[in-house]
Amino acid sequence: MRSLSTSCDSFTSSVDFSILSTRSSTTNNISFKMPSFLAQFLSATSFDISVVLSLNFLSGRIPTPPPSLLWYFASRNKLVGDIPSSICNSSSLKVLSLWNNSFNGTLPECIGNLSSSLSHIDLWNNNFHGKIPESFAKYCTLQSFRINNNQIGGSLPRSLGNCKDLNLLDVGNNKLNDTFPNWLGNLDHLQVLVLRSNKFFGQMDNSDVTVSFSRLRIIDLSRNNFSGYLPTNFFKNLHSVRKGHKNKLEPEYMEDVSDYIAFNYAYGLSFTVKGSKTEFQSLLTKWMVIDFSDNQFFGELPKTLGELHSLIIVNLSHNCLTGPIPSSLGDLSELESLDLSSNKFQGRIPTELTNLGFLEVLNLSQNNLEGPIPQGKQFDTFTNDSYKENLGLCGLPLSKRCDNDRGTLVKFDRDDDELNWKFSILMGYGCGLVLGLSMGYIVFTTGKPWWLIRIVERVQQRFTKR
Repeated sequence: MRSLSTSCDSFTSSVDFSILSTRSSTTNNISFKMPSFLAQFLSATSFDISVVLSLNFLSGRIPTPPPSLLWYFASRNKLVGDIPSSICNSSSLKVLSLWNNSFNGTLPECIGNLSSSLSHIDLWNNNFHGKIPESFAKYCTLQSFRINNNQIGGSLPRSLGNCKDLNLLDVGNNKLNDTFPNWLGNLDHLQVLVLRSNKFFGQMDNSDVTVSFSRLRIIDLSRNNFSGYLPTNFFKNLHSVRKGHKNKLEPEYMEDVSDYIAFNYAYGLSFTVKGSKTEFQSLLTKWMVIDFSDNQFFGELPKTLGELHSLIIVNLSHNCLTGPIPSSLGDLSELESLDLSSNKFQGRIPTELTNLGFLEVLNLSQNNLEGPIPQGKQFDTFTNDSYKENLGLCGLPLSKRCDNDRGTLVKFDRDDDELNWKFSILMGYGCGLVLGLSMGYIVFTTGKPWWLIRIVERVQQRFTKR
């Protein structure tokens, strides 16, 4: 491999630059300030290379990549402008990782054509605008596509359905305006789908559309305009969440271990976990998440939700959900966080929820729940914040005692005693009335009762003697 040398007097940006040749086992790691001839050198190379410019605080425009480029890492810099159109000549490109820069242009249309060689596209945390390219290749090989935290508008291109190997799709925090992409259900490898904070709208449960999503285990639809009933059929098809993750001796992470290295393509993925936004350095394959918060879903919770036994996080807060909390949620044995706040749930908190031995966060605030709060196990660890603004709830940890319930029981006992007392009196009056009527009947039917007359005469004689 050719060695590089340069003077460091006339340059302003420092960079750790690596050129890795797949035809050689050697690696040159050369620290220097970015020279102007570097792009010319890369453009002229004929061997397959990978370029790593990450985490160097580079500014300006991105260097023109060589046609033989395999991996291009330039993340965590201060690069601006467009992705150069010359990248369309990199027909062997497998990874394009430009996340966390200040790019402010549009996405090259040719990226869709390059998807026949690309495995991973990481363009998140930039200022890209415009639309997602429409023409993803017929034999698309993408495994991950992440353009979250940009200014991308329009709709999801249907050609993404050509990417049969897609594991992760994150388009969150953009300006996409579309209906729910049921057509993605045909992607048998899709595990993570993030549509958070866009302008998606409409109903999810469309009976005219056949959906699968059999391997999906993380879905984040929060902060959109979805409406209608919660998608019962969608929940039924989440077979990976239903069956759960097999316990293995060593943890498994979402990564691509091809091409001699392990590429962690889930790095920096973020979710609202246990009430706060959490960014993951790596993502275990056992994570199971449903986040439908901040939408306009209405109706009751489907009981089938309780059949997704491997769920770890459920967030359905800030919707218009009604009815009781189904007791089947007590079957979510792996659940660590449950947020049903800011809805219109009614009735009592199911005692079956005390079976959730891993539950660390519970938020049922701002509903219409009533009755005593279940006690024991994890419920003994929750504070008032879990139940606030439910005027009918009582019992610990709230200061409001369940006097109404006990009062009802006491009142019921007093009413019962009073009823027995009145019944006894009525029985006495009744018996006396029957006896009196019977005596009167005998008197008037048999004539004078001589034994009674004699008793009366004797009483009169005693009073006259006195």
